[in-house]
Amino acid sequence: MGTFTEGITLTNAVDIINARNGLIPDTKIRTLTVDAMPDAGAWTLIINEEIRQKLGLAIVETVESSLADGSTTEYGLTEPVEIRWKDRGISQQAVVIPNAGEILLGALPLEGMDLYVDPVNQRLAGVHGDRRVHLVK
Repeated sequence: MGTFTEGITLTNAVDIINARNGLIPDTKIRTLTVDAMPDAGAWTLIINEEIRQKLGLAIVETVESSLADGSTTEYGLTEPVEIRWKDRGISQQAVVIPNAGEILLGALPLEGMDLYVDPVNQRLAGVHGDRRVHLVK
């Protein structure tokens, strides 16, 4: 078993709203397709500064985060970004680690899209098969 990446599409959620409200044309919606490493040990979506700038995401607050090596540092938390994988999507904030080499797709977006990491086959898969299910408890 090893690590793997999956192609995901990231879109500035504020741009989507502005286009819907007629404030910008659809052609101005900032979006990127990137390879992300699914990581259920990560809290949320982790992006680097370059991706944040390309998507035009503002930093709305600073959060204290602990890294895999045990160190704790403060990082920026962005305004919402839409995350899409195949026919599934979720909109949420991302943590910006300025020089992050890997984009991480963490537990919150994985659960929000009803996905799990299949380490044996090195792929993402739907918890409920091809059907996305929202659990309300």
